[in-house]
Amino acid sequence: MIEITNVVKRYQIRGGEKTVLDRVNLHVARGQKVGVLGRNGSGKSTLIRLISGAERPTSGTITRKMSISWPLAFGGAFQGSLTGLDNLRFICRVYGTTAEDKIPFLQEFSELGSYLREPVKTYSSGMRARLAFAISMVVEFDCFLIDEIIAVGDNRFHEKCTRELFEKRRDRAMIIVSHDPGYIREHCQSASVLVEGKLTSFDDLDEAFDYYHATSLEIA
Repeated sequence: MIEITNVVKRYQIRGGEKTVLDRVNLHVARGQKVGVLGRNGSGKSTLIRLISGAERPTSGTITRKMSISWPLAFGGAFQGSLTGLDNLRFICRVYGTTAEDKIPFLQEFSELGSYLREPVKTYSSGMRARLAFAISMVVEFDCFLIDEIIAVGDNRFHEKCTRELFEKRRDRAMIIVSHDPGYIREHCQSASVLVEGKLTSFDDLDEAFDYYHATSLEIA
């Protein structure tokens, strides 16, 4: 279970403070797939960072009673001087799991071959994305955080990623943030809409989409 209670997030900007999230509430149970819809810049990624623990809320509480992933396919935490394999070993150490038994999966899934033994700073952006997604799959979590649509590599590799996450881990909870209602409909059971820092939750997806479209028109 993840319980977000009256969470506020403010950032200092030139001339004062900006409130990105304003008394946000959300409950996610084990196995539940929840979508968060919002326009670009609405605070979706901020919400994901708070849930993951990468940032702290200004006020309010986030209770985590299940293990939570980092935002999937995020490679920003890689140490560029380390090889792909050494980054795997480091991340596994952080999460208290073994690395050596996960190397065969990483080799097969990432399709990076000998580059896994090269420094990550020599990788292209596509190679880093493949490494990030593959490492995301070797550490098992109760809840996966998905920031926007996962589009890693070509269509074939993208389908491979989709099967690995949404089919093989269909029993896990997921929080998916996106501005694409079609993606939310495909993968989620319920949805919330983030508008001007306020989060409104709906059990019915169609009601969530109607509200999202209506508020988007108002803002536009």
